[in-house]
Amino acid sequence: MNRFYMITNKNKDPELLVTNKIRDFLVGQGRDCVLGDEGPLPEECDCVLVLGGDGTLLQAARELREKDVPLLGVNLGTLGYLAELDVHMALEGLSGLLSHGPAVIEERMMLKGTLYRQGRPVSSDIALNDIVVGRSQGFRIVRFNVYVDGEFLSAYAADGLIVATPTGSTAYNLSAGGPIVEPTASLLMLTPVAPHGMIDRSIVFSDKSKIKLELASLPGRPETEALVGFDSDSQFPLLPGDFIEIEKAERTTKILKLSRIGFLETLRHKMSAE
Repeated sequence: MNRFYMITNKNKDPELLVTNKIRDFLVGQGRDCVLGDEGPLPEECDCVLVLGGDGTLLQAARELREKDVPLLGVNLGTLGYLAELDVHMALEGLSGLLSHGPAVIEERMMLKGTLYRQGRPVSSDIALNDIVVGRSQGFRIVRFNVYVDGEFLSAYAADGLIVATPTGSTAYNLSAGGPIVEPTASLLMLTPVAPHGMIDRSIVFSDKSKIKLELASLPGRPETEALVGFDSDSQFPLLPGDFIEIEKAERTTKILKLSRIGFLETLRHKMSAE
């Protein structure tokens, strides 16, 4: 790999000390390296280095979804499931990359969500981890009607509903009691958040399924509102009668892996560090 692009979370590296150290190392090895502040992603790029935490990598995955370039995360935070390198091992890992190349490039499925109002699509976005529908304010529960492939599944009264990818299984889905899934799998998980009803378990669906989440009004509360969030980043309001259709996206995210440490070993390490 000869051409790199760097995206840095400046809240975690405000003086760009780590960023410049890595760039100086790459340039010293005869590689090209462009910082995000210097311009957009070049047409010819072999790898995007993402310095920050999982949130930074998620945002990069969404912003670069039209680009067929692998991402390599360098964790500057306390815990990162998506980052391949710890900040203290970044130069050592990059040295191995330059010498031997990546062990593997993993394809991670993404979700596409389309928001409908009065039966017409009004917005659409994409997510690597999850799409979450939840209450917009206060402590009141929200009622949802859920359909899968056009068939009514159930009515949920809950704080929210999560539709997650395998990559997102260790994020909000895990906190809400959802299952952990090997990240290169291809499926959809529906997990309720603090449900008020009989169905309090996650449901796993085929990656060919289309999940429809419709916001319903509670008796005496026609003003009910909710928010749809994509990877805890972009958000859209949801009004009674609105619904969002969620399905597997055509695009995938490529994650560059440098080590041959498997998912289970990584999981043990991350879980013991929490």
